[in-house]
Amino acid sequence: MQFVRMVQFTRLVKVSGQLREFNFRKINRSVFPLFSVNVCTERGDRIIFDIEKNDNAWKIQTPDVPQWISQAQESIGVAIEDELSSGNWD
Repeated sequence: MQFVRMVQFTRLVKVSGQLREFNFRKINRSVFPLFSVNVCTERGDRIIFDIEKNDNAWKIQTPDVPQWISQAQESIGVAIEDELSSGNWD
């Protein structure tokens, strides 16, 4: 039986001048690093999307996400890299 650690964390990311709470969960079935991410809108609706690391850059894989999320793609990737480099997930 193989033990696979579940990576799950929350980070505040500044998007369009506003701090938003992003929840991350690592998906272990992908060749490339892949995270499922969710965030709430101002109205309380939850948006769920996937982000994957290809060629050393994080790219949102889910089509039709709101523009404010697309524009924050780099900041979301930085938040993931910060958490993974913290050493808590070895």
